Amino acid sequence: MATQTAPVFAIQRAADRAFFDFGWLKTNHSFSFADYFDPDNLNWGALRVFNDDVVLPGQGFGTHPHRDMEIVTYVLRGELEHRDSLGHHGVVAPGGVQYMSAGTGVRHSEFNHSKENDVHFVQMWVLPRSNGEPPDYGQHAFAEDERRNRWLVVASGEPGVEAPVGLRADATVRVAKLEGGALSYAFDPARYGFLFVADGEVRANGERLGTGDAVRIHGVANLEVTGSAEVVLWDVPPTDVRLEDA
Repeated sequence: MATQTAPVFAIQRAADRAFFDFGWLKTNHSFSFADYFDPDNLNWGALRVFNDDVVLPGQGFGTHPHRDMEIVTYVLRGELEHRDSLGHHGVVAPGGVQYMSAGTGVRHSEFNHSKENDVHFVQMWVLPRSNGEPPDYGQHAFAEDERRNRWLVVASGEPGVEAPVGLRADATVRVAKLEGGALSYAFDPARYGFLFVADGEVRANGERLGTGDAVRIHGVANLEVTGSAEVVLWDVPPTDVRLEDA
């Protein structure tokens, strides 16, 4: 007889994330990343990185390499400037999404070109279906009405899911700006969900979540979200990759 896995609805409070203050950058890591390593907190399914970053005016990440990872950045406040070794250059404004498929390797920089305002964004990494693909980059702007009190699909590689940004991964990220509204989402029992509250307060399946809080979901058929907040929702597959090497 197959073993039944108990449903998971595990809340990670904002204060329980790994936090680093580098002066020019304030960053919170939901999973192991860079100087933060916890063998029991490497990923949630194929979702490998979820960083909540604030970069001061005139500061940014210098040119550095990545490979074999799907990287999605969602800008919440301010503007983020991108340059890479493929010749791409762009500025992403609030509500916009930047996508980079690192593939066989790409070098890039991310910079806050404002002299007055900081930039706040979440950067998220998902494991690709396969390694060794050519690198790629793209970005997409969205109007606020597109996500007001509704789920907006911003990036996906999941079969049957249409998205303006394509991922080389069987995963989908949705965003919503709830204004006293209610949203629901149905999960396939084999997949993993990750809900993050970027700003505001909601109740998720009756549990209160505030700014910076998240919940990890598996084996829960339905997610019900109510309140007023900017939220990010991932639907990802399981993975058998040795993540300590990722």
